Formats: sequence, structure tokens, C-alpha cells
Amino acid sequence: MLDLDSDYVPGVGNSYVSSEPEVSTSSTAYSPVVVPNALTVTPKKSASFNLEAYLQGVPAIVCLSHLRWDFVYQRPQHLLSRFAKHTQLYFFEEPYFEDNAEPRLETHQREDGKVTLVIAHLPHGLTPDESDAKQIELLNVFFKENNLEQAVFWYYTPMALEITRHFKPSLTVFDCMDELSAFKFAPPRLLELETEMLAKADVVFTGGQSLYEAKKDRAKEVYAFPSSIDKAHFATARQNHAEPADQANIPHPRMGFFGVVDERFDIELLRDLSSKRPEWQFVIIGPVVKIDPAHLPQAENIHYLGGKSYQELPSYLSGWDVAMLLFAQNESTKYISPTKTPEYLAAGRPVVSTPIRDVVRPYGDLNLVHIAPCAETFEAAIEKALTQKEDKDWMRRTDDYLAGISWDKTWQNMVSLMHNVTKEKQAKKFRAGV
Repeated sequence: MLDLDSDYVPGVGNSYVSSEPEVSTSSTAYSPVVVPNALTVTPKKSASFNLEAYLQGVPAIVCLSHLRWDFVYQRPQHLLSRFAKHTQLYFFEEPYFEDNAEPRLETHQREDGKVTLVIAHLPHGLTPDESDAKQIELLNVFFKENNLEQAVFWYYTPMALEITRHFKPSLTVFDCMDELSAFKFAPPRLLELETEMLAKADVVFTGGQSLYEAKKDRAKEVYAFPSSIDKAHFATARQNHAEPADQANIPHPRMGFFGVVDERFDIELLRDLSSKRPEWQFVIIGPVVKIDPAHLPQAENIHYLGGKSYQELPSYLSGWDVAMLLFAQNESTKYISPTKTPEYLAAGRPVVSTPIRDVVRPYGDLNLVHIAPCAETFEAAIEKALTQKEDKDWMRRTDDYLAGISWDKTWQNMVSLMHNVTKEKQAKKFRAGV
């Protein structure tokens, strides 16, 4: 399987429990909500159905992920923690390889026991085929003991097919949140396995509109679901926060970025901006992965603060004057849909971004985010953004847009589609006399 970090990596600590108000699903019929950011595709609507009753009929959700639950709190955790309120959730992580390890599965509880993490421990020195064979042996026993043969399988990486393709889940979901094949160190077989995954999945969700356009003709049921927002959590940045100690002594104006600093980060853009405007302070939050830290620009006005927990982010955002999306223009950023875009906006920060397609559409087109393709235009855009915090019309339009999106709505639309596809599968089996 594949281990890649897709977006923001916080510090070590317990998983964040969303503060976003939940939509009641207890006993009322639920009608799907149109996904506001799905510019081309809208989920199919069917007769109203009881969301809770449907989920009670799902024995368990089995997630196969390349991201670790405790290492990243983003799209997978927001969506899957909602499932865990209705049914059992098993989150299978990448294996750990250790000297002389006895092959075994280790389990841990998260989200007050509603989420079970399952991690294989394997000895160093195994070939990929041997590693897969050991994991298959372990999974066969675990699935039988926990009655998971008819669970819903939820994939984040096609690489997991190597150890799960022999199972026959009741429903197969592929939440394609990134173009993993474009990431640094992607396995050669990833594209081949993605083709198999797209053919196998009963329904495919994509993490953005551009990714939807790239996948829509490769599977029957493909729907765009850009990552959403926990508005209540990030809106606290609009209030006065006690300055975090490592940011408190940094002068203003501050331009901030949080996220993984990897091959997607525009190192040269940061270097140029810091050189052109030494009076501006650039705050970079997040770990450096897959690139040599020695290649990062070093200057008195660049401050690398390392990884922070999800809970801490609003306190840092509160002290920024402008938030930045410092993404390079390369293959690894071609299909990304940065979750941090609505998070920055919910915090009330003006945003300047390089021309990432899923930021241009819709945020740039709606004049909610400044789009700048080079250092000169980025500098000019920051100058405009520095005057924007008092722009009431911009803030009103931003809040109007954000009012239409939430992780609740995203999740509910996904469940609606799962319900529809499940009914179609059952109808086909009935007609076939199975």
C-alpha cells in the first residue's frame, strides 16, 4: 500500500472532534442537498429516505487508507467520524515494519471508542508480495472474527486492492481525494490499480471538480465532492486569541501558510517574496516532507514554526494579516482542491493563491480569493489583501458562500448516493433471482 500525506499534518495529540453543529437525522426523512461546489455534477435525487434507518442497516464501514488517523485530521476524519456515530467504523492504516516483528494486527480506539484503528505490524525485509500475503492472512482472520465480510468498503488508495480484492463487500466506495499517482514516490503500479479500483467501485467521489473531470468517464457513478469546512471551528479566528508563544514576537504584517511543505510548495515564490519585501513576515506552519529542508529559503522574515494541532490553527490564523496558498504549478498540484481555502476564509483572512484550478473555480471567479501567477502579481495581490479585512462587502459575500457548504451536507449527499446505489444493486440481484 501507499503512504502519502495529502494535506495539513498537525502535531501529535488526540484527534480533533468537530465543533460543527450536527444536522439531526434521528427520525425525519432526509432529502439530498445540492452540493454547491460540484460545478458540473449534482447528486441524483430520489424519494426521501431515513438516513439513520439506512445507516443502521450498514453492519460496518471498513476504510482502507494511506493516511494515518492520528497524523492528519482532514477529509477522511471529518467524513468517517460521522459514519461512526451510526455504525461501526474500522480504519485500516499502513503497516509498520519493525525488526523481528511477529506479524500481527494491533487495534486502537478513537472518537470515544466509535472508531477502531487497525494496524499491521510486520518484520523488515519482506518483499512487497510477501508483505501483501502476510496482511491477507491477518485480514482474513480479523474479518471473520468481526463479521466484516458484508461491510461497506471505503477506499482512499487503490493500493489496498492488493490485500482486499478477494473480499465481497456489500458496497464499494472510492473516495478519490487526490491524484496520488502525481505525488512524489508514488508506486509504479498505482495507475494500473486505480483502473481496477474505478471499475470495481460502486460509487466514486472525487476531492474536487478538476479531479472529477479527470475521472468522470472512467467509472459509471462519479460525483464531485470538494472538501468542505467546519465553519464553527475556524470562525473562532475572528475573535481575539491569546497569541501562541512562538508567533507572539513576530512583527506585522504577517502572511501565513499552513500545510505540508513538500513538492507542491512553491519554494521559489516564497524566496522571491521574502527578498522583495523584507518588512513583510512570512509564517509557515507544517512539517517538511519528501523534500530536503536545506532547499527552503532562509531569511529573517521567514518563520518556520513546524506542525501544529488542528485545535491550535485558529489561534495562529487570528494573528495573520493575509493567508496564502503557496502552491507550485506542477503535476502534483494539477488536481488538488485545497481544504485550507474555505478554512482561511471562514477565519476571516484575506487569501492570495497561485492559480490552482479548483481555487480559481469557484473562489477566484467569485472574487473571494486573489489569484496571482507569479511573484510580481502575488506581491501586488498581498498589498490589496492587506486592506481587505475591513471590506464588509467581501466579508458578506464570503459568508454567504460559506453558508452553503459544510461537512454535514457533504457527508449527507454521499450517504444519499450510497443509498441509491445500494437499492439499484439489490434490485438487480432480485431481477436476476440471486
